[in-house]
Amino acid sequence: MLCILLYLQYVNTPNDKKYYSIGNKVQFQTQPVCVSGYFAVVIAACVLNLQRALALLVVTLLAVFFLLWDWLMGRYGQRLWDALQPARDTLNTHWLWVKWVVCVLLLVAVVCWLVFDTAKQGSRQLVSFSGLLCFVMLMLSRPVKKVTSLVQSVLKHLSSLTQVFLSYADTGSRFVFGDKYTDHFFAFQVLPIVVFFSTVISMLYHLGFMQWLILKVGFIMQITMGTSPTESMVAAGNIFVGQTESPLLIRPYISQLTLSEIHAVMTGGFSTIAGSVLGAFISFGIEASHLLTASVMSAPASLAIAKTFWPETETPKVTAKKGLKLETGEGSNLLEAASRGASSSIVLVANIAVNLIAFLALLAFLNAALSWLGNMFNYPQLSFSIICSYVFMPFSFLMGVAWEDSFMVGELIGYKTFFNEFVAYERLAKLIKRREDRGPEYVDDVKQYLSVHSETIVTYALCGFANISSVGVMIGGLSAMAPERRGDISRCAIRALISGTVACFMTACIAGMLYIPELLCEDFLKEEFNSTLVINSTQLLTCCTELYHRYDHISVTVFFAVMTTYRYLIFNVISLTNDVNHILSG
Repeated sequence: MLCILLYLQYVNTPNDKKYYSIGNKVQFQTQPVCVSGYFAVVIAACVLNLQRALALLVVTLLAVFFLLWDWLMGRYGQRLWDALQPARDTLNTHWLWVKWVVCVLLLVAVVCWLVFDTAKQGSRQLVSFSGLLCFVMLMLSRPVKKVTSLVQSVLKHLSSLTQVFLSYADTGSRFVFGDKYTDHFFAFQVLPIVVFFSTVISMLYHLGFMQWLILKVGFIMQITMGTSPTESMVAAGNIFVGQTESPLLIRPYISQLTLSEIHAVMTGGFSTIAGSVLGAFISFGIEASHLLTASVMSAPASLAIAKTFWPETETPKVTAKKGLKLETGEGSNLLEAASRGASSSIVLVANIAVNLIAFLALLAFLNAALSWLGNMFNYPQLSFSIICSYVFMPFSFLMGVAWEDSFMVGELIGYKTFFNEFVAYERLAKLIKRREDRGPEYVDDVKQYLSVHSETIVTYALCGFANISSVGVMIGGLSAMAPERRGDISRCAIRALISGTVACFMTACIAGMLYIPELLCEDFLKEEFNSTLVINSTQLLTCCTELYHRYDHISVTVFFAVMTTYRYLIFNVISLTNDVNHILSG
């Protein structure tokens, strides 16, 4: 991979420096040796153990494909474009009809899939779909394939690799803070991950890999969604960097953006999170695969919602893809780029720390004040979390959260909206820990943790910078790049905040439809046989089939016969008790 990165760095080097720099001369002459050695290592690893080297092989093939694609497009792209001119003219002539036919076919396919596949998993998935429709209608303007076991295994593998990668930050923390650095988890283990991530991203920018990747993702969004190059580039950048860094990709063009494009740029910033803080959330204990998926899903979702909420009525001034030129990373070499990345994270780390101190202290004061006020009306338990739980409960229920969990999820959404996502994810991490510790689900009739399905939905719903404090950050960052557009930027801010929030909610709805938690048959059957009602017949059949194949058939038959008899007796006792109570009351 180092050879491929060196090649990318060479490609991004200006022509007047390629052959007149001694370093670049040596690099150019040694490239064939490095590339040959790299492919020899890949082949040897595959021969020794293909399963173990599968990830390396896939990454290598993808890199080779995209490098060859770039070379072919640069050499023959214009000829191919000219040769396809008749087909493009025909498509443009009938584009309106083609677009509507494709949209109708996709809509019919999605509806059929929901009816025949997703609905059989239970009504909760259909609640998420209903919520998705409600959030679409909320925009006041017009405007998947099932997750297979293979995709789930890939996401789990990617999640484990991400956690291993982030764990390398512990080496630096242990050296600087000592072996007991874990005693102060957030300060000495979470924040150093932000520094490590920032360093890696800065190095990738210097090598040109980040610019190359953002251009590819942005181009795909542009041709599939029909958005302008500027807003597509920013949406792609938001997958990897933060809300103030991604607009830097189009800094020379911000003053030329239309109002709809400014709104789309701001919506993308509010609906996604930065790659640096992504590592911090993973270290909290939030499922890495869900955070990674949410980051990717929110980018196109933000464009769709932004264009639905504020349709384009002007003619964009920047329309040609080749007109965009991404800035290269700072630093004369890779080590300087790494040092700059680490140094630039100081401000981010300080902001995260001081904001958490301030917001948690403010939350404690606010709860005390509300409790004092509620005590005057014989309701001392009044708090900010209770208010948020009732205000945002309808939204959480529409996303597919179970009714008994919707109030807790509403509370988390309130924390994220009025404070920030760090406070919300910190509270969510505590709820996840309670569930994993298998403590009591209810204490004094108060639910103590969420179900796995609800945890997944709220993870997607919280995955964005859409909060009140980020509005000032966004206005300040964009206004510094285009002072003459400050009025337009301020005008779009609140609508963009709403759009970013709805984009997060819609990705959560999709997660609620697609995600089916792993079924623990022992716990499920225990709950089912202690109840007089079958909650989900599909899950019951799945568990019975699994147990039948897992154990001896005769033993399982005897087990179910005994449990069925036990359940029948319990049901009769309950019915007899109800009849006696009815006679006595009569």
